[in-house]
Amino acid sequence: MKKIVTGAAGFIGSTMVDRLLLEGHKVVGIDNFSSGQKRFLEKAFQNSNFEFYNQDLLDTEGLNKSFLGGDVVFHFSANADVRFGTNHPRRDLEQNTIATHNVLEAMRINSIKKIIFSSTGSVYGEAPIIPTLETCAFPIQTSLYGASKTACEGLISAHCEGFQFQSWIFRFVSILGERYTHGHVFDFYQKLKLDPTRLAVLGNGLQRKSYLYVQDCVDAISIAVEKSLERVNIFNLGVDNYCEVNDSIGWICDELGVKPKLEYTGGERGWVGDNPFIFLETKKIRALGWAPKLSIRDGVIQTVRFLKENEWVFEERASL
Repeated sequence: MKKIVTGAAGFIGSTMVDRLLLEGHKVVGIDNFSSGQKRFLEKAFQNSNFEFYNQDLLDTEGLNKSFLGGDVVFHFSANADVRFGTNHPRRDLEQNTIATHNVLEAMRINSIKKIIFSSTGSVYGEAPIIPTLETCAFPIQTSLYGASKTACEGLISAHCEGFQFQSWIFRFVSILGERYTHGHVFDFYQKLKLDPTRLAVLGNGLQRKSYLYVQDCVDAISIAVEKSLERVNIFNLGVDNYCEVNDSIGWICDELGVKPKLEYTGGERGWVGDNPFIFLETKKIRALGWAPKLSIRDGVIQTVRFLKENEWVFEERASL
């Protein structure tokens, strides 16, 4: 089977590309390198089963051609920068919602019926139920990112009904691990690299968050696609606990061997749309036999070690 992966040069996308190639599949990778890194695909480019298109998902004509002959789409391409959403109000609409519409249309034109979609726990907004179940009613949206992903889920489920697609929608907590290039560990590492004596922290440091190691995330996706065969399959992905931002800061500083003075901006939210408590119920995916191998602490440490060994990612991100 030929698997199509959008966002193939990204954090999760490139990890999935490597996994699919390891399993012996033919893989078509699509990315325009707006945030993805070509270096993450170095191993894939050496594999004869890998085909790559430098393709923008807003270019519908090119997208339709690159989907030719595909069987399944892993749609991981997105603008994932929640924090600065209000600085670029159209970005989430274009790169998430409209891009997803274009992917679905390319699938329809090419008679591809299966889509695996990376959604987000942010679709729950500030959920009234903690831990939050997949069946929890969606509240008022608090971020443009969450709103755009909610719209994507609606488009996908409507295509499942209207065009007999089958979908697997995964609502992640924040993902950690190798090839991580944005998020709180990245930001704190970068700040401490510049000045190990002080660390500015958005909010009060008491925000409670859950995280998941990237290989555990890919494991969960693989198991769900194999074992859950409803028309629309929705899964939360995360571990069975959470940490405070202050806990994560402590693990990062210990790994780097620094003891900075912490300077808080104050308030329970770090930015507009920041959810002060994210913790997802994961009984549904665990019932299929999945369990994460790494704890949040171990995931944070693995991420710091990756950044230590690959500081080139800071220069690449700065150039975007």
